[in-house]
Amino acid sequence: REEAERALASSPFQYIGKNAPKKDDTPKQLPENFDMNCVAVDAACSGNPGQMEYRGVYLATGEEIFHFGPIMGTNNIGEFLAIVHGLALLGKQQSNIPVYSDSRNALLWVKKKQCRTKLERTPQTEELFRLIERAEHWLRTHTYDTPLLKWETKEWGEVPADFGRK
Repeated sequence: REEAERALASSPFQYIGKNAPKKDDTPKQLPENFDMNCVAVDAACSGNPGQMEYRGVYLATGEEIFHFGPIMGTNNIGEFLAIVHGLALLGKQQSNIPVYSDSRNALLWVKKKQCRTKLERTPQTEELFRLIERAEHWLRTHTYDTPLLKWETKEWGEVPADFGRK
């Protein structure tokens, strides 16, 4: 009963996919009073570089609110593009709810308004580089007051936008 009450009081994302508790694993717990009115973003890549995709999930409902890819790229680029995509979408909706990402690199790149990838620009990655340029341009020409926050995977479990392919 005690375990069931803890589960009922916690986020359902703690019991889905890779976040599902293992026999000896204590469930990851979101902080008390965590505001679920936020967006979580994540990217996945098969290979590095490889087929990359990213998405955003509205935590209050678990709904996927955007998804892009797959396209040839890297995980870090996908994380960067996911944050910018989230910012642009929320800007259009005139919303400034927080955006969570588990990528320190991508959060820093967004702050500096530049994707610092070492991926080579080739005919195979040309479309991706156009998206990067578009995202960087958006960052330079728009302002936002949306909080960009680090998703604390070690304490909270995988970010709810995770693709579950680790």
